[in-house]
Amino acid sequence: MTTLPFPVVPEPDEFAAETGRKLFAGQSEFVKGVVAMSGLPPADRVEVCFAGRSNVGKSSLINALTGTKGLARASNTPGRTQEINFFTQGPELYLVDLPGYGYANAPLKVVEKWQKLLKQYLSGRQTLRRAFVLIDARHGVKAVDDEIMKLLDTSAVTFQCVLTKADKVKAAERDKVLSQVRTALAKHPAAYPEIVLTSSEKGDGIATLRSIIAHLE
Repeated sequence: MTTLPFPVVPEPDEFAAETGRKLFAGQSEFVKGVVAMSGLPPADRVEVCFAGRSNVGKSSLINALTGTKGLARASNTPGRTQEINFFTQGPELYLVDLPGYGYANAPLKVVEKWQKLLKQYLSGRQTLRRAFVLIDARHGVKAVDDEIMKLLDTSAVTFQCVLTKADKVKAAERDKVLSQVRTALAKHPAAYPEIVLTSSEKGDGIATLRSIIAHLE
């Protein structure tokens, strides 16, 4: 079996970048927070979801993608937000913010309920085209990240690794983290064979991620 190299996605060409820009130029709106499968909005458009452990910068990334400050809000209390939050991006796309994971202090019953909902959502949402698993570029893949990747494997949902806060690490350190991430991803059959480097603060990789999402069918 050949191990995928998981290269970093290059910047999009002018046409691809413009396609992504146009998609995200549309209005972004919060639709609802879902706590049960019965509450899911109609599966009438392409859908992508974002997963990441606490403080990985998930809300900041969603806000940077949509260009809408404060659209996605991080909970100040770890483990408090146990909803799947849906946002529309124009009439063609749902952006789905999954609850942060890796909270050791969240009550066991709450964690179990969230895990059940997450499994049902990932396995049963036919319009879900890709999951983006966010990894902090300063820390690499942790055990809790590996768990969510295994869940995506078993749910047969293609996921792509997005390194956040890439501006916070020097090039040599980033190369070490990339090597660790590539080794971790090689164990997962559902992993998409390219990594996205982003910085919500600097705007790095945002056009790339917009372009990727815009070209999903």
